[in-house]
Amino acid sequence: MRKFKNISLVILVIGYLVAGANHFIHPQGYLRIIPGYLPAPVLLNLLAGVFEILFALLLIRPKTRKVASYGIILMLIAFLPVHITMLMNAPVKLGSLLVTPAIAWIRLLLQPALMLWAWWHR
Repeated sequence: MRKFKNISLVILVIGYLVAGANHFIHPQGYLRIIPGYLPAPVLLNLLAGVFEILFALLLIRPKTRKVASYGIILMLIAFLPVHITMLMNAPVKLGSLLVTPAIAWIRLLLQPALMLWAWWHR
């Protein structure tokens, strides 16, 4: 079980590093799905990328893993309006990906699983 949990942690760290970097590499896709009622979408996108990378790095050390896990959970909660907006506006074109209503539902319903995954590594 320990080996499985270590592999899971590595996947989690890499996933958030890649996701965070993607906010800087492909910002237009993210800007398109930030709800219009939120101010400063460019800044929000950059902050999301910074925090995803920060929490990924904090997951690496056991001393900071708990803070990172709870930070990821809070961040995922903060992202819920984006997923709800994406669902309401589906189909949405994000770069080369077409987010259909089914994909939008899967992304929204995946959030609790991602929260549990982060919580498991606290």
